[in-house]
Amino acid sequence: MTAATPAARRVLLAAPRGYCAGVDRAVIAVEKALEQYGAPIYVRHEIVHNKYVVQTLEKKGAIFVEQTDEVPPGSIVMFSAHGVAPVVHEEAAAGRLATIDATCPLVTKVHKEAVRYAGEDFDILLIGHEGHEEVIGTSGEAPDHITLVDGPDDVEKVEVRDPSKVVWLSQTTLSVDETMETVDALKEKFPLLVSPPSDDICYATQNRQLAVKQMGAEADLVIVVGSRNSSNSKRLVEVAKLAGARDAHLVDFADEIDEAWLDGVSTVGVTSGASVPEVLVDGVLEWLAQRGFEDVETVKAAEESITFSLPKELRRDLRAEAAELVARAEARAAGGEAAADAAKE
Repeated sequence: MTAATPAARRVLLAAPRGYCAGVDRAVIAVEKALEQYGAPIYVRHEIVHNKYVVQTLEKKGAIFVEQTDEVPPGSIVMFSAHGVAPVVHEEAAAGRLATIDATCPLVTKVHKEAVRYAGEDFDILLIGHEGHEEVIGTSGEAPDHITLVDGPDDVEKVEVRDPSKVVWLSQTTLSVDETMETVDALKEKFPLLVSPPSDDICYATQNRQLAVKQMGAEADLVIVVGSRNSSNSKRLVEVAKLAGARDAHLVDFADEIDEAWLDGVSTVGVTSGASVPEVLVDGVLEWLAQRGFEDVETVKAAEESITFSLPKELRRDLRAEAAELVARAEARAAGGEAAADAAKE
């Protein structure tokens, strides 16, 4: 009796994967600022949620801080792709800082929607994860009008002033399916609930989830490359399991993969979150190839051609601007407004 032929080992590689346009813009913005103005460039919070990217930029001269008051007066500070609340801009002005706003334009769109609906006196139900930087930034645009809804289980406790003036918005990096489940539950409770003009969940999040759905049904194991504080990367793990993958794991680097995960596995799906550089995916593919998974097949769910222009602040002389802010503040402290005006001239 002959032994059964072992199943062929293969890799399904998701496309699209990795950097989205907003992340690409933010990372390049830090690199350009360092090149244009020299180190250090301060960045409030991680520019994007990826350990490798943050470490790489730190080596080039970026300094990541949690609070605006950690930045010395007269310095340049960049706001991350996740966006910040208006109060942070006020803190930067009070701290005499020159700023670069690297907020993703798709997040900025949600901020503008929040301001608009608050101006029309709507109650805004923001679907998102408590404590996430993007949620904090959006909530700060209209704190008196926004209620956070962290998934379908939160809907029961939501209260509004007027059920005829309620709108939902969402964090851009959520699971599409879970968000719509939350929206459906909200619509049951508030039949007149208004939807935003366009879907808040970003194109890249949706496309990456779609690719994982397509390959998850065929993959025994899905490896998602991404950091544990990356919302969109964690959602990819969840989507893979729901799509039928027997197992799915999130790793920052190839050396975090446990060989035991490969037991009984013939097909491995590989993808990466929207803040992950391709070099990390290459490392995972190389690790798998060394263990017999050399056959790589691409699973393509969508084409992406979106790009965003760099922040406008990179076209100004921010070092001179920061020095002027400090000079004016010192002159004001020394001799009042007249001296401050003289320093400006």
